[in-house]
Amino acid sequence: MSIIGTAVVTGASSGIGKEAAKALAAQGWHVIAQGRDAERTVAAEAEIRSVATGQVDMLNCDLALLSDTARMANEIAKLTDRVDVLLCNAGGMRREMVITSEGNEESFAGNHLGHFLLVQRLMPQLSAAKSARVISTTSDGHFYSKAINWDDLQLIGNWDAGASYCLVKLCNVLFTRELAKRGAADGIVTHAFHPGVVGSNFTSHVPDSTRAYMATLDAQSPEVAAQPLVWLATSNEAGRSSGLYWNKTVAEDPNPLALDDGNATRLWSESEALLAKAGF
Repeated sequence: MSIIGTAVVTGASSGIGKEAAKALAAQGWHVIAQGRDAERTVAAEAEIRSVATGQVDMLNCDLALLSDTARMANEIAKLTDRVDVLLCNAGGMRREMVITSEGNEESFAGNHLGHFLLVQRLMPQLSAAKSARVISTTSDGHFYSKAINWDDLQLIGNWDAGASYCLVKLCNVLFTRELAKRGAADGIVTHAFHPGVVGSNFTSHVPDSTRAYMATLDAQSPEVAAQPLVWLATSNEAGRSSGLYWNKTVAEDPNPLALDDGNATRLWSESEALLAKAGF
């Protein structure tokens, strides 16, 4: 089977990221997959390779560290001169606030800022594809964000696990909408995707109260939850629009804050400033 294209998948060491990587690899894509946990990443690579009909490369990276993300972007550029699909899927909720060695709040960096840098660094490869797709995994939790504190965007001065998670998921949608405008000239299609409740290791690092609540919900298997993500990455229908928020395979209106073009533009500029402050 000939290679269909190149797909970069973050958060591919477990959950829907791993299942999406497996599905694309089985279809004949060159899959470049990322995982943060070294042991899980090795195990996931074996699973992805077991079904692959094309090339598979597995990279270990902590997206919460901009230096590590930049390193991975360089490695991807050495592996391919074009990226047809980028699934910005890595992320999660943190139990407590952690400030990285680069001065960023870990949840904000791992869910948003790392992916923002990755897209910036891979723009030559995305542009070369002519019709690349960038799909960001978000959550309907973004609806719970009622305001954006631009003076403390990472909530470092008033951190709360739930508020932080809802904010970064809102950032995923805002990033998607702004990228749709900025990437249109290069043929880039981008969407934000809410998978629903998934039975994965998401609850490994969340507060006890969140874990208890999620245990009361009906969860899909990662394999089932990954199917809409693969659909958004590959279907003709999803390629006819850009900048939308999808609840599985249904396009819906996001949080009104996410429909504010001023918020989307400002988040982009604030994110650029944070990268510059860290030397990127």
